[in-house]
Amino acid sequence: MTVAEPRLTLERRLLKEHALVIACDEVGRGALAGPVAVGAAVIDARRSRQRVPQGLRDSKLVPELRRPDVAARAASWVSASAVGWASSVEIDEIGIMRALGLATIRALAELRALGVVPEEGIVILDGNYDYITPAGGAGLRVQPVIKADRDCASAAAASVIAKVARDAHMTVLHDELPVYDWARNKGYASPTHRDAIRSHGISGHHRASWAITDAPTLF
Repeated sequence: MTVAEPRLTLERRLLKEHALVIACDEVGRGALAGPVAVGAAVIDARRSRQRVPQGLRDSKLVPELRRPDVAARAASWVSASAVGWASSVEIDEIGIMRALGLATIRALAELRALGVVPEEGIVILDGNYDYITPAGGAGLRVQPVIKADRDCASAAAASVIAKVARDAHMTVLHDELPVYDWARNKGYASPTHRDAIRSHGISGHHRASWAITDAPTLF
């Protein structure tokens, strides 16, 4: 089945009213271990007139071996990009939705350090819930968009940039604790990961507040 390419239809419409579009998308929300990461990608009017990078899709639709190349091209295409993080400890302390908001605020702070002023634009947030405003983004214009990572090229860029960054982080953690096979499962509930938890217990990188041993196998 042919997967439709993400387009810039929404971004171009929003750029008629706003100086910037900042697309945000999370990865790692459903993992049992490791941080959650939120990618942020900035599009301005000039970038919106350029061709969408070849192969750009929602990160879940890009084969793993191709993701680093696609992410690099996406990062070169957008005006600026950043990744914000919230740790497994923070997820346990404040819950996953507040942690997503915190990670997004951190990604936007990274953009500020690059000279981007988020208040000058509008934030596209993949999904149907604004978790940015309660986390401290009260001065921002936030527009949740269902399936933004599939349909909007800027959100697809944010998705693949964050996915590659988080996968690299989980590979580093795998070297620290190879028993959990994080280089392959990236902290998600694979059978091998759950078997390792049953045999060795959870680590300091696991989300201890979650019902980990009962989590469904995701792939």
